[in-house]
Amino acid sequence: MRPDLFDSLIAGPCSAETHAQVIQTAEGLKGLPLSYFRAGIWKPRTQPGAFEGIGDIGLEWLVDVRKQYGFKICTEVATADHIRAAAAQKLDMLWIGARSTVNPFTVQELAEALQSTGIPVMVKNPVNPDLKLWLGAIERLERHNVKVIGAIHRGFSVYQKTKYRNNPHWQIAIDLKQARPDLQLLMDPSHIGGRAALIAPLAQQALDLHYNGLMIETHHDPTVALTDAKQQLTPASLKELLHNLKPRSQNDRAQNDLAELRDKLSIIDEGLLELLQERMELSKQIGTLKRNNNSPILQVQRWEETLKSTIEKALNSGLSPEFAEHFIKMLHEESIRIQLALLSDQTDAY
Repeated sequence: MRPDLFDSLIAGPCSAETHAQVIQTAEGLKGLPLSYFRAGIWKPRTQPGAFEGIGDIGLEWLVDVRKQYGFKICTEVATADHIRAAAAQKLDMLWIGARSTVNPFTVQELAEALQSTGIPVMVKNPVNPDLKLWLGAIERLERHNVKVIGAIHRGFSVYQKTKYRNNPHWQIAIDLKQARPDLQLLMDPSHIGGRAALIAPLAQQALDLHYNGLMIETHHDPTVALTDAKQQLTPASLKELLHNLKPRSQNDRAQNDLAELRDKLSIIDEGLLELLQERMELSKQIGTLKRNNNSPILQVQRWEETLKSTIEKALNSGLSPEFAEHFIKMLHEESIRIQLALLSDQTDAY
């Protein structure tokens, strides 16, 4: 990797699992311009019973990496006890994870514990797409005398399925950069992508969008990883990824921006189709109730109120009232067709 492409590169395993695994991964990363070697020591898991980290002993393994390879070392913290343990081992950087950033009480506790440590801190975006929460977490740290702060964009949890593990919501990261141009902004393509195949194109997007650096999960053998196996790269794959990154010309960036916008449209379209499917399923349920209760399919007053309300909402949101009227009439027509088909099925049964 050319040193002028990014200011910061953070790599290492999702979780510290064994001393040998941590050392083997560090050995594979030798020669790269790493800003920090990372490994999760305490792992917040969605469900109990999963591997929740090796605990404090893993900090000693990170210290061994620093001694043997000269890498600065970092890990995620979620409690004041984590911070005290990490500070005792003189870790070089800590980051606050998405599950912590979302909770102001947790961030406040962490900020108070960090106040006298002097340790640099990176703040991942909260799990939900809320710029104010992200900025608020950073401000809490600043109010407690944390001098060196950066931000990590790892994507946002969404209910609908997309090609990403965590939807990037690029505009939120862009808005953060505009609000706080003084902060380093790194991308975590491992958590955005969720699959190894998506990490390289996301890293290229980070370069195209002028991120300051990358945090990439790297394991000497991802096939046996205890956490996030699908999104970890081998050190060799990471080196290949960094070698293949290409600075874009102004015209290339314009084309990339266009492709990015089209990708966003595709994601929205997929979501709309899923919502339409859910809506039509509800129409079937309504039709069944009407059939069972011998109610009329078309209820004129209800329809007129719905149409009027939709047009008013369209005006308030900047949509064309003509488009809104046409669209809602199409939906209503399809709902009527579905409900009439249910009545027809009942008639045929006789």
